Amino acid sequence: MQTATRVSTLAEATVPRGGLLRDALLVVGFSLLTALCARIVIPLPFTPVPITGQTFAVLLTGAALGSRRGSAAIGLYVLEGLVGLPVFAGGASGLARLLGPTGGYLLGFIAAAYLTGTLAERGWDRTIRWAAAAMAAGNVVVYLFGVPWLAIFLGWPKAVTGGLLPFIPGDLLKLAAAALALPGAWALLRRGEVR
Repeated sequence: MQTATRVSTLAEATVPRGGLLRDALLVVGFSLLTALCARIVIPLPFTPVPITGQTFAVLLTGAALGSRRGSAAIGLYVLEGLVGLPVFAGGASGLARLLGPTGGYLLGFIAAAYLTGTLAERGWDRTIRWAAAAMAAGNVVVYLFGVPWLAIFLGWPKAVTGGLLPFIPGDLLKLAAAALALPGAWALLRRGEVR
């Protein structure tokens, strides 16, 4: 069910009241979820870009919270790392990470959460097929920011072989997990098992 008009996000349907306090708690909570998923790190010897759980958290955040809250949560996550909290991959932090080879991916996370959230607000998170399409679109945005930024440091051929190709299989798995989670949560909500 895709629509041109805005529909409730999973967060709004689950916690319909709360206003600014609800929004603040959701933004902070999902920024912390992203930081937690950044602790899942598999370094690759041929690239400065590790495999992490961040993309899963970013896509899930955007789809669950919507465009504004989702991008705010990921923006807060990036800000937390920028000011020195150990929230980036493997507990890293600081301006050097944002300006270094992986900085484009970090900024792409904000845009990906916004896009995924926008699509969820159009009902794309209600079925597995459309949720997967929304997650794939968000993943492409991460690559559109990350790979060109990485190319500044490595050149285009190495950026593609070190910042895109090795990540596609894992990102497809993370995308599938997120795409299954959201329609599943909606199904539970419709049955009244989650409130």
